[in-house]
Amino acid sequence: MPEIIALVVGGSALVVAAVAGLYLWPLRRRELRLVPADPLDFDAATRVAETIRAAETADPDIRPESRSRLLSHGSRTDRAVLLLHGYTLAPEQYDELAEVFFARGYNVWIPRAPHHGTVDTRAHHRVEAAELTTYAAQAVTVAAGLGHEVGVVGISGGAVLAAWLAQVRGDVVRRLLVLSPFFGPDPRQAPAFAVRPLITLYGRRLLRDRVTSRGYSFSAVTQYLTIARTLPRPPRRTGLLSAAVAISPLDAVVDPGAAVTVPRRIARANGVTLRVCALPESWGVRHNTLDLTALGADAAELLRLYVDLYEGGPAPTSGLVETVTVGG
Repeated sequence: MPEIIALVVGGSALVVAAVAGLYLWPLRRRELRLVPADPLDFDAATRVAETIRAAETADPDIRPESRSRLLSHGSRTDRAVLLLHGYTLAPEQYDELAEVFFARGYNVWIPRAPHHGTVDTRAHHRVEAAELTTYAAQAVTVAAGLGHEVGVVGISGGAVLAAWLAQVRGDVVRRLLVLSPFFGPDPRQAPAFAVRPLITLYGRRLLRDRVTSRGYSFSAVTQYLTIARTLPRPPRRTGLLSAAVAISPLDAVVDPGAAVTVPRRIARANGVTLRVCALPESWGVRHNTLDLTALGADAAELLRLYVDLYEGGPAPTSGLVETVTVGG
């Protein structure tokens, strides 16, 4: 997001004049608080998922390939996983990984985020933090009805929601895997001192929206950053059993320090060890660590590695990558 540097460092009079107020303006919002939903049994959870899918099928504004997905074994399984896609993308981002989970016996729920997967490619600019947390909370309630043990995988902005659920729905979420988590922008794109003013100015839509060369809306991106800033500090001790993160050194979107620091704090609070998987630069994988088309046959092995990281069993071994553990 080079445009962010140009905006903030380049001497915007509004930012300079209001800087004190921007840093003092509280970022936490009451609407991000969560009231846990009543639990659903398998049949009820399936009905909710199918109702969502039917509504999307009937909506001409939603692309057919981007509808929510339910991979079900027909009854409640020992394990269910919720997959939360990234900003600007849609459930099809998880097609390959979902099949790996399903083959291991999981029921899998991949809901479409608000304003995503539509024929209007700019619709996601309108997304709000409260919509995103409501969507995530409803999604994990469905997932909880699909399996006895529930975990969450999230990528990019979806990883922010996954971490949020691991903290606010600690009664449900037992496993956490975050891929390319967007807890903050890459410092080369937005200096740390600029993030809070940007959240205030664009997250509250005080300034007219801007769109980056990647098609990212400032107003939308700062909704995810707002949620990241609402994560409990210090993190809560919940029932989390495992936590892992996968990142690419070629990712120019996320803050690589925050990508590890935030889940490490959550892991430590729960007495578990965070495992970190860094993809080799030679692969050419950038921000979307699920876009593995260039890897050919090796992609299947990496997908299996992601599931191993999620499950938190013995340290996975792979001829492709090395994982490191970050102690609690």
